[in-house]
Amino acid sequence: MNNLLLVFLGGGIGSVVRFGISEFVKSNFKSIFPIATLLSNVFSCIILALAIGFFAEKITANPSLKMLIIIGFCGGFSTFSTFSYETVELMRSGNLIVAIANILVSVAVCVGLVYFLSKQL
Repeated sequence: MNNLLLVFLGGGIGSVVRFGISEFVKSNFKSIFPIATLLSNVFSCIILALAIGFFAEKITANPSLKMLIIIGFCGGFSTFSTFSYETVELMRSGNLIVAIANILVSVAVCVGLVYFLSKQL
């Protein structure tokens, strides 16, 4: 039950942070490119990689940190479903090049960040 509460708490905080980024981007940028989703996923991957790199021993020794930060917060903060939906909507609206760019940038940057940051720490 404790793990469930930690995932719930971390996921809720991550979702609220993602919502804040979305609102900030909507009020400050006008673009068909899904900037808010990309930023949320990039920041989530940075936090995930830093948590793995800095807290690897602590996360292994204390599964509660993993539940709170990695599964909860990063799971609530990142958003693959929104990324997928926005990409499909770009395709349906005839913005195929932007959709492909979204896929390439999102995957390359996010996977690259987790790989390189977690490896370097």
